[in-house]
Amino acid sequence: MIDMSADGSAPAPAKNSLHAADERTRRRNAAEKRFRAYGVAAIVTGLLALVFLVYAILSNGLPAFQRTVVNIEFTMTQEQFDEAESALLKTRVYTDFFIGALTDSLETRGLDAEFDGGTVERLLGKVGGTLRSHYRENPGDIGQAISFELPASSRVDRYFKGTFTRESVGEGNRFMQPGDLDLVDALAEAGVIIQTFNWQFITGVDTGVDNPGGAGIGASVLGSFMMMIVVLVLSLPIGVAASIYLEEFAPKNWFTDLIEVNISNLAAVPSIVFGILGLAVFIQFMHLPQSAPLVGGLVLTLMTLPTIIISTRASLKSVPPSIRDAALAVGASKMQSVFHHVLPLAMPGILTGTIIGLAQALGETAPLLLIGMVGFVARYPETFLEGFEGPNSAMPAQIYNWASRSDAVFTEKAWGGIIILLIFLLSMNIIAILLRRKFERRW
Repeated sequence: MIDMSADGSAPAPAKNSLHAADERTRRRNAAEKRFRAYGVAAIVTGLLALVFLVYAILSNGLPAFQRTVVNIEFTMTQEQFDEAESALLKTRVYTDFFIGALTDSLETRGLDAEFDGGTVERLLGKVGGTLRSHYRENPGDIGQAISFELPASSRVDRYFKGTFTRESVGEGNRFMQPGDLDLVDALAEAGVIIQTFNWQFITGVDTGVDNPGGAGIGASVLGSFMMMIVVLVLSLPIGVAASIYLEEFAPKNWFTDLIEVNISNLAAVPSIVFGILGLAVFIQFMHLPQSAPLVGGLVLTLMTLPTIIISTRASLKSVPPSIRDAALAVGASKMQSVFHHVLPLAMPGILTGTIIGLAQALGETAPLLLIGMVGFVARYPETFLEGFEGPNSAMPAQIYNWASRSDAVFTEKAWGGIIILLIFLLSMNIIAILLRRKFERRW
């Protein structure tokens, strides 16, 4: 029953009525709205930072996947080859033959241009040496029309990519003369200079500071792959076995507590400490080969083990105790209950933690530099076993090496290497998600 006033209307709500918010409630609601606004602003800020990062990586790194080349058909006769090989300055003779072929090719296109050895070297580098090496290694090509794609110099390449302008060319510059870019424009208009996909960047090796345009990251990718094999073979069984023992079989006393504390502490140790440990133990004490992916894999294994152990123990803890009790109740032994029931249910988390640990190891640089895996030692091995024992580098070390050089082309290569490294990291995380969904069981 509702009390009515004398005029028949409902009475005014009381001061503390639920129908009207008091001052304290209004302040609380306003604080909640501000908190939600802070959360939305944080998410938007993070997304904007991510977009800016991706844009910076792609805009600076994608040009590394293109290169500028001179496309020309060249025929070396046997007489010219014999003349060049018998000359005192063999490279100069090969360069003269190339200049003659390039001049004839331009004349057929209706373009009259004059070249000399200095101009060719500024635009294309050591062309004579390239031709000499090719015909020495492929004598069957003598007398045949061979199409060459000779890489242009780094400054010509940057000119087509827009990072090198005519204003950058000054008088007395030995790397580029003011009239060279006019010749470059004419060659591009005639279709002699073109831009192609830079497979050399993906499959090549580091060429040193004198040839930035020919540098590639392929050998370093192989070195990283070899190290990941070592890390996977060692860290997965050791980490899982240690986790199973500590979580399922080890007695709970001060000794196991000490082990758990040290494992947690090792997960927070800077990676450079593991590099110093690897240098002292594996190289100086055990005399393992320096700059080898085997040593790099051992160092990264030590660094990855705490991550795998912690994630595996968390996965084992997430399995309900009723699974263990049910297995023991039907007569299974402790080991059977762990390996037949608990471990399969924990497998998604174990695989996810392992792949995340591998991804973390793939991006490490400091420990690899300490054991000598610098970029300029990267080479393709001749055999599979040599890939573990021979000198090589890794993608992060190669990127760091390029970024520390002064030439702008190496900076471009470093950005391109970051793209390749991110592709590997994204692939590993996608694999972790797929494996988790494949083996995940709900109870």
